[in-house]
Amino acid sequence: MGDHLEKGQHALLNEGDENEMEIFGYQTQRCRKALCLIGSIFSLGILPLVFYWRPAWHVWANCVPCSLQEADVVLLKTTDEFKIYSWKKVMWISLSALSRTSGLTPDHPLITDEEYIINRAIRKPDLKVRYIKVQKIRYVWNNLEGQFQKIGSLEDWLSSAKIHQKFGLGLTSEEQEIRRLICGPNAIDVEVTPIWKLLIKEVLNPFYIFQLFSVCLWFSEDYKEYALAIILMSVISIALTVYDLRQQSVKLHHLVESHNSITVSVCERKAGAQDLESRLLVPGDLLILTGSRVQMPCDAILIDGSCVVDEGMLTGESIPVTKTPLSQMASSAPWKMQTEADPRRHVLFCGTEVIQARAAASGTVRAVVLQTGFNTAKGDLVRSILYPKPMNFKLYRDAIRFLLCLVGTATIGMIYTLCVYVLSGEPPEEVVRKALDVITIAVPPALPAALTTGIIYAQRRLKRKGIFCISPQRINVCGQLNLVCFDKTGTLTRGGLDPWGVVPCDQNGFQAVHSFASGKALPQGPLCAAMASCHSLILLDGTIQGDPMDLKMFEATKWEMTISGDDFHIKGMLAHTMVVKPTDTVGQVPVEGLAILRQFPFSSALQRMTVIVQELRGDRLAFMKVPSSFISELQIYTTQGFRVIALAYKKLENDCPTTALMREKVESDLIFLGLLILENRLKEETKPVLEELISARIRTVMITGDNLQTAITVARKSGMVSEGQKVILVEANEATGSSSASISWKLVEEKKYIPLENQDNYINIREEVPDHGREGSYHFALSGKSFHVLSQHFSSLLPKILMNGTIFARMSPGQKSSLVEEFQKLDYFVGMCGDGANDCGALKMAHVGISLSEQEASVASPFTSKTANIECVPHLIKEGRAALVTSFCMFKYMALYSMIQYVGVLLLYWETNSLSNYQFLFQDLAITTLIGVTMNLNGANPKLVPFRPAGRLISPPLLLSVIINILLSLAMHVVGFVLVRKQPWYLMELHSACTVRNESISAITTSPNVPEKNRSHSPFSSFENTTIWFLGTINCIIVALVFSKGKPFRQPTYTNYIFVLVLILQMGVCLFILFADIPELHRRLDLLCTPVLWRVYILIMISSNFVVSFAVEETIIENRALWLAVKRCFGYQSKSQYRIWQRNLANDSNWPPLNQTSCSDMQGVSYSNPVFESNEEQL
Repeated sequence: MGDHLEKGQHALLNEGDENEMEIFGYQTQRCRKALCLIGSIFSLGILPLVFYWRPAWHVWANCVPCSLQEADVVLLKTTDEFKIYSWKKVMWISLSALSRTSGLTPDHPLITDEEYIINRAIRKPDLKVRYIKVQKIRYVWNNLEGQFQKIGSLEDWLSSAKIHQKFGLGLTSEEQEIRRLICGPNAIDVEVTPIWKLLIKEVLNPFYIFQLFSVCLWFSEDYKEYALAIILMSVISIALTVYDLRQQSVKLHHLVESHNSITVSVCERKAGAQDLESRLLVPGDLLILTGSRVQMPCDAILIDGSCVVDEGMLTGESIPVTKTPLSQMASSAPWKMQTEADPRRHVLFCGTEVIQARAAASGTVRAVVLQTGFNTAKGDLVRSILYPKPMNFKLYRDAIRFLLCLVGTATIGMIYTLCVYVLSGEPPEEVVRKALDVITIAVPPALPAALTTGIIYAQRRLKRKGIFCISPQRINVCGQLNLVCFDKTGTLTRGGLDPWGVVPCDQNGFQAVHSFASGKALPQGPLCAAMASCHSLILLDGTIQGDPMDLKMFEATKWEMTISGDDFHIKGMLAHTMVVKPTDTVGQVPVEGLAILRQFPFSSALQRMTVIVQELRGDRLAFMKVPSSFISELQIYTTQGFRVIALAYKKLENDCPTTALMREKVESDLIFLGLLILENRLKEETKPVLEELISARIRTVMITGDNLQTAITVARKSGMVSEGQKVILVEANEATGSSSASISWKLVEEKKYIPLENQDNYINIREEVPDHGREGSYHFALSGKSFHVLSQHFSSLLPKILMNGTIFARMSPGQKSSLVEEFQKLDYFVGMCGDGANDCGALKMAHVGISLSEQEASVASPFTSKTANIECVPHLIKEGRAALVTSFCMFKYMALYSMIQYVGVLLLYWETNSLSNYQFLFQDLAITTLIGVTMNLNGANPKLVPFRPAGRLISPPLLLSVIINILLSLAMHVVGFVLVRKQPWYLMELHSACTVRNESISAITTSPNVPEKNRSHSPFSSFENTTIWFLGTINCIIVALVFSKGKPFRQPTYTNYIFVLVLILQMGVCLFILFADIPELHRRLDLLCTPVLWRVYILIMISSNFVVSFAVEETIIENRALWLAVKRCFGYQSKSQYRIWQRNLANDSNWPPLNQTSCSDMQGVSYSNPVFESNEEQL
C-alpha cells in the first residue's frame, strides 16, 4: 500500500536518531469509514480486532494517501529491522484565546519573527498550529520547511551570545503564553494505567482470543470441566500479568511525580522574578536558583554563577559534579560546539539535585530552560522504559512459525474430518463441531502458560541470588551470551581509590617516593597545596562531599575545609568561598590557607581539571591535575594497577579578575610538581569469575575510562589476558594538515623491573619483530581516541581488530555504546556489566545489561544485582541457558502432546468416534497440565560448559527429535488401532471382553452375525477408543520423561523431585486403570474392559516406543560429537559474521601486523556493517 507515494506524503521523523521513523500522510474518507463500520458490525467485532493487531491495515482501510500538509492521520513505521507500524491523529492548537486576551494578531512581532520553530509552526491568519504526539513527544508542522519537527527544546543552532542576548533577561509574558500552548506542560506525566485498560489490552492478545474460541466450543460440547480449568488458568495468568504491569506503572509514576510539582523562581522580562509552578516552564525561561537541595524540574543551561549537582539519577553514582556557566563568546558557532570541552558541564539536567548554588558577580545563579517534559534527560530515560526497544530474538519468531505449523496441521485434519463425517451422513452441526475440535487439539491452549512458568521459575531463582529482572523475556537471551563487556572501576576493581604515595619532582627530576603507609607527614609545599585544593569537593552541613578519589586525596594532606568568613578577606573574593587550611597537626607550613576562587571542572574531552586559588596574604596560583603520561616513570606504577595523576601549577597575576581568565591560558606553561599514586585493587570475585567465563569460551572485554596501561595490567591480573598471551597496542591518529590518518601496531612485552626492596612488573614496548609472532593468542588494546579514528578512517580494519580487541581504555559513555553495537553487528550476543556510572547507554544497548548499582539509572537496565560484584554474570548465563533449554523442552513436549491427541482422534474419527470429555480431561488436566507446571522446575547446572544451547526451534536436532517422536507415536497408534480390530474378541456382542478371563482366547467363539460395534451405554465406548486412549495417555508421560533434559545445561532430572513424583503417580494411576477391573471406573471414563493379554500388548507397545525414543534421544539427538561430525561431513560453516572473520584471519599470514604504521588510504578487506538481523546465528 505504501509503495505508490504522492509527492510530500512521505518523510523521516527524528532523522539519524535512535528512534528514527518513517511518516506517511493520509486523509480519512467518510465512505471508507462507513464501510469499515458496517464490516465491524457484520463480523461481530472481528474486523476491529484485526485492525487493533494490524494498525497499518486500519489506516489503509479508512483513509487515502495524501501529502503530510493535508493529512489528518499519519502512519508511522520504525526504520529498524522490526518495521513496527502505528498511527496518530493530527491535532490542532488554537491561539485565538491569546489573540483576545493579549491582543495577538497575525502581524504581531512575536508571530512574524520566523527565526524560531515555534513561530514557523503558527499558521496565519487563523493562528493555528498542527501537531502530532508520538511516544510522549510533540511534533509541530513547520510551515516554512514543510515537515514535522520536535518541539519542547531550544534550537541547536543557537550560539552562546544569542542565548545570553535573547534569553538572558527572561521571556515576556506573551512569549511564555505562546510557548506554553505550543510546547505543552513541563511535566513527565506517567499516569498510573487503570486496571481495566491493562485488562483489555491483555485480553485482546491473540492467544487469549483463541482461548475464548476454544472455551466457547468446549462449552457447546459440554466439555465444561477443562473449559473451566483453562478459564481459571487464564484468569490467574492475566491477573498476575496485570498486577505486575500495574506495579511497574505505580513505581514509575512515583519515580517521576515529585519533579512535576515544584515551585521555581522565574525571571519575566518586564515583571521581574516571580514564583511559578514548574509545570508552566517553557524553553527559554530564565530560572533563578537559590538555596540548596533543589530538584531540577527541567534541563537548563547555566549562564551565571556555578552549581554543585548530584547527578546520581543519570550516572548511577552519587558524586557531586560542579557546573560552570556558559560564557558569552563572539563566535556564531552553536553553543555545544564553541569549545572542545564537554558541553554538559554547563547543563543542569532534569531530575538531578542542585546541592549548592554559588552566585557570581551579579549576585544570582541564573539558568535558561533548555528542554522541558519528555525532551529532558530524565524524560528520555523514562521514555526508554515506557517504549523499550523490541528484542530481535529468533526463538520468539520461531515460536510463531511453530504455532503456524500446528495451525496448518490442524487445517489438514479439518479437511479429513469434513470428508469422513460428511460421507458418514452426520448432521451438519456435528460435522462443524468435530472439524473445529481438531484446531483446539492440534494447537494446545496451555502452551503459553507452560512457557511462562519456566521463565517465572528462573526469575525466582535469580531473585534468591539477589538478581532482579524487569524484563523476564530477556532471561532466555542470557542463555545465548558469548561476549561480556565489563566496566573496570567499581566492577572488576574496588570502587574506592586509596592514596599509595607521591613522587615529587624538581629541577633534578623525580625524587624519592613518599609512601602514605609510612605514616610520615606529607612535605608541605606546592605539591601538597595542589592536592589540598585541586578538586571538586564541597562542604555541606559540615561534611565534605564529592568524588571518592578527590576525598581520599584531600584527606591525605591532613588539611581542613571551611567556608570563608570575616577572618579571611581577599580583594574581589565572593562571600562563602571555599577555603582550605592546614590543621594544627601538620606543623609549620608556608601558607595559612588557600581560597578556591574558580574551578575549571574535570573534562572527559580535555582529561584535566584546574583551579585558581589565592593564598592568604600571598600569591594567586593555578593548580592542575591530569592523568599522567610520563612513560618511563609512570609504567613502574601503572603496570601494578595503580592510578597515576600528574600535578602542576603556575603563578598568576593578582590584579586580573578570575572570571576574565580563559581556560586555555590558565592551563598553559605550568610547572610540573610530581605524581600522585592511587591504588585500585581487584575485587576478590573478579579473577575466579573471569576464569569461569573464559573456560566456557565466553569472550570477556574490558571497557573503561581509565588509563590504557593500567587497564592492561588489570586485564593481566584478572586473567582476562592469561600468561603467555601477547598484548598489541593499536594507536590511531587523526589526519593533521597534509598527512592522512595513521594507525600503528606495537607489541607490549611484560618484563621485570627490580628495585632495591621489591620486584615490580612494568610494561615495555618491544622494538624488534618477534620470531614467533603468530604463536599463541593475542589481544588488542586501544584507547577511545584510537577507536574513534578507526571508526572514521579504518572501517575495513575495525572488525578485524574487534575480533581480538580485549582492552578498550579512555572510552567515553557514547563510545561504550558504539562499541557494544559494533560487537552486535559481528553477530555476538553481547552482555554488559557496569556499576551504573556512565554505563547507562551501553547497558541499554547490549542484549543483556546488568547493573551493579541500585541508583535510579539502573531502571534502564534489564537486570540489577544487589551484590556489587560480577558473580552475578555466570549465574545469569547459567539460568538463561537453563531457561532456554526448558523452553525447548516445553515446545517439544507440547508439540508431541498435541500430535498424540491429534493422531488418536483422527484415527477414531475414521470410525466416527472420538474421545469422551472425561478422557480428554484426564489427558489435558491430570497429565499434561501437571507435567507443564513441574517439568520447568529443574535448576541450572552449576557448571558452565564451553558451548551454548541451540538458539532456534528450527535447529536440526530439535526438528529431528520432534519428527522422530511424532512418527513413533503415529506408528504405535496405527498398530494398536489395526491390531485391536483383528482380535478374536473384537466382534463379541458384549459390553466388554472381561467375562472371558479364565478361558483361552483361541477358544472364544464369535457370533456369526456381526453386531453393532461394542454396543454400550456410551456413544464413545469401543475397543478402539480404549486402546487409543491408553496408548496416548501413557505415551504423554513417557514423552515428558524423554524430553526432560538435565545436563549439560540443567540439573539432572532426578533432582526435580516434584516432577519425578508426579510422573510416578501418573504412571501408577494409568497402570491401575489399565489392569484394575472396576466397572464403575470404566463406565466413568467410557472405557471397555479388555483381556489381560491385550493390556500386556498395550504395555509392550508403549515400552517399545519408550526404548526406541529414549535411545534415539540419547544416541543421536543429544550426541554433540555426532552433530559436529555431520557438520564437518557436509562442510557446514556458521554464517555468523564473527565466525566468518575468524576463518578469514586464520588464513591471513600477515595478521596481526607488528611494528608497522599504515595510513588511511591503505587497501584493506572491505567491510560494511551488516544489518542487526543476523545477530543470532548459531554457533
